[in-house]
Amino acid sequence: MYKLANTAWDDEELEAIKSVVDSNRYSMGECVSEFETTFSDLVSSKYCVMVNSGSSANLLAIAALFYRSENQLKAGDEVIVPAVSWSTTYYPLQQYGLKIKFVDIDNETLNYSLSELESAITEKTRLIVAVNLLGNPNDFQKINHLIENTDIILFEDNCESLGATFSDKSAGTFGLLGSFSTYFSHHISTMEGGMVITDDEELYHIMLSLRSHGWTRHLPFDNKVCTKSTNDFEESFKFVLPGYNLRPLEMSGAIGLKQIKKIPEIIEGRRANARTFIDVFSNIDGVTIQKELGASSWFGFSMVFEEGKEARRKIIEVFDANGVECRPIVAGNFTKNPVVKFLDYSIHGTLANANAIDEGGLFIGNHHYDVSSELENVGELVLNNLR
Repeated sequence: MYKLANTAWDDEELEAIKSVVDSNRYSMGECVSEFETTFSDLVSSKYCVMVNSGSSANLLAIAALFYRSENQLKAGDEVIVPAVSWSTTYYPLQQYGLKIKFVDIDNETLNYSLSELESAITEKTRLIVAVNLLGNPNDFQKINHLIENTDIILFEDNCESLGATFSDKSAGTFGLLGSFSTYFSHHISTMEGGMVITDDEELYHIMLSLRSHGWTRHLPFDNKVCTKSTNDFEESFKFVLPGYNLRPLEMSGAIGLKQIKKIPEIIEGRRANARTFIDVFSNIDGVTIQKELGASSWFGFSMVFEEGKEARRKIIEVFDANGVECRPIVAGNFTKNPVVKFLDYSIHGTLANANAIDEGGLFIGNHHYDVSSELENVGELVLNNLR
């Protein structure tokens, strides 16, 4: 059986959980704080805020942009998004009243079509959400060129692409904010978890408050959100922002401290498997695979069948019969989901490439251990059943 996902846990992670149980401190504490520092060092960012999921990381990042002292977002502002991503890339935008403009993807990289992105930008555009899909970073040199000398904010949804780099810089760090996920199926797992990173101290302080009910308790005395008193009793339940409870468990921080040490090995294992995948599938007519930009961390392996739905249906049947787990390429063309009736959105152009992957695309998993022989077997299944 070829699984979609697996974890890189061993006895170290189980011992980390036990240490939290033994401490009798289950809510967010020292382990979470240490993980945040370690993670920000890993990606060369000044600040990191850990939350309970990658979806919450997106929510926290978007929310924070509404409360900064300058160049705040406001309801009704236009935000550009790729037409292919996960649902909770989009939901915080709807929840904060932003006008969403869907833009097509590139049929090879599966990230933004840069020509479509360029033509979609107008004087109304306030925010661009760049999603690094399936481990593959966007071309941030070109994206930053498109928005230089403007007040357009760049936010990266990097939940699927921990460990990816572009021009030797970590994906997730090219925007004002970047989100990451440590869900079970992702590069590292803390059971559930997510992070937002930024170099902006004000946004960092805003997120510390928003993460915990909008109160002041976790803010430093000197901060960029409010004036704190020296009266601990008064500050314990003092609320300054309309926040949430997005805090992670202490167990997640403890597990993360063990997982983060394994990231170089995990990414190298995934890249080694990718070399096999490329060798095998580049030679199969009728299939398009993802083109790597920079250094992908290869979340999974996508296939888009030129003959569309019928070819994909046939391959899915073959995969099911042979124990190969697969899924659509993220959410396909998201505008085809019934939930969009609740969004304030427009579509730029025809979304032709998003439609093509929606109808003819799927992906299989990647792993941190050697699956080269399994990938060769999957390649044989595809080759023999596309004839």
